[in-house]
Amino acid sequence: MTNREIIANQLRHIETPIVPYTFGFEGDVGERLDAYYGTPDWRKRIRNFFATVWCIDTEFKAPVDGTGFMRDLYGGLWRMDRRPWHLEVPPLSQPNFDGYEFPKAEVFFRPDRKEAGRQLCATDTENFRLAHMGWGLFESCWTLRGFENALMDVAAEPDFFQEMIDRLVELYFQFVDYVCELPVDGIAFGDDWGDQQGVIVGADRWRKFFKPAWAKIYERVRASGKLIVSHCCGSVVDIIPDLIEIGLDCLESCQPEARGMNPYELKKRFGDKMAFWGCLGSQSLLPFGTPEDIRAEVAHLRSEMSRGGGFIMAPAKPLQPETPTANAVALLEALTTMND
Repeated sequence: MTNREIIANQLRHIETPIVPYTFGFEGDVGERLDAYYGTPDWRKRIRNFFATVWCIDTEFKAPVDGTGFMRDLYGGLWRMDRRPWHLEVPPLSQPNFDGYEFPKAEVFFRPDRKEAGRQLCATDTENFRLAHMGWGLFESCWTLRGFENALMDVAAEPDFFQEMIDRLVELYFQFVDYVCELPVDGIAFGDDWGDQQGVIVGADRWRKFFKPAWAKIYERVRASGKLIVSHCCGSVVDIIPDLIEIGLDCLESCQPEARGMNPYELKKRFGDKMAFWGCLGSQSLLPFGTPEDIRAEVAHLRSEMSRGGGFIMAPAKPLQPETPTANAVALLEALTTMND
């Protein structure tokens, strides 16, 4: 069975002998693992199930000369010396589009990356070809208005908020059409709807503004025969039935610390209709557990979550700098040996 077949079967809820996984890390984790093993060759042990295509760049930022700031394609001004990046000046200071020129889809296109993606799809028949679309509708709303303003707009300026969503949907239609010209297997979106306790704008407002918008985008992807993955942190248990209804195949990054996101409960309730990618706690187990705890949880997840397919194991977030080296080692070795 190829990696491509394994991922496609898992996303279609077909159990496979091999349980796929991803192993991401940030900060100095990679360097510390190099030091632990005395070589960077440990990276060769990681089985890469995906061939990744990036030809839409929603995260592009250009330096603003002499300021230390960077400007995104919507016109927002960012400072980059924080973790995460900080939106200093949003492009829309008021809840209207007066005098603002909304960007055209073409400024987000990366033809060189698209050609590289075409060549990758032609030559890589082993791995699941997944095209990443970058940040989605909610992220783009607060990129345009600033986070606090966007949260006020959704309640106090619903007509403007709806216009903003409608403009973004038209933009994302063009993104989807551009990417779906490639023979990829799936499309991955990213939109952080949730915080630790629930949907940030509230489940009802999410259903009013975002559900119909994403339904249209997912329908456009479906028309091209691609599977759909979406990244979302936090608690979205209240809208998982809605996501299933509008056609999402896989929720990536199932974060077990958030309210209602215990992966074993999610599997019982939704595992025949929704695939889950993640499930290893980046706020609890990985930084604060013991190596023995990590090995035990990897074994438990493999046993329970893999039944009937619909599972890709991974840290809910890439290993963060506060992850002890011993824990990073334990996770790497547990993941790379769990299918032996």
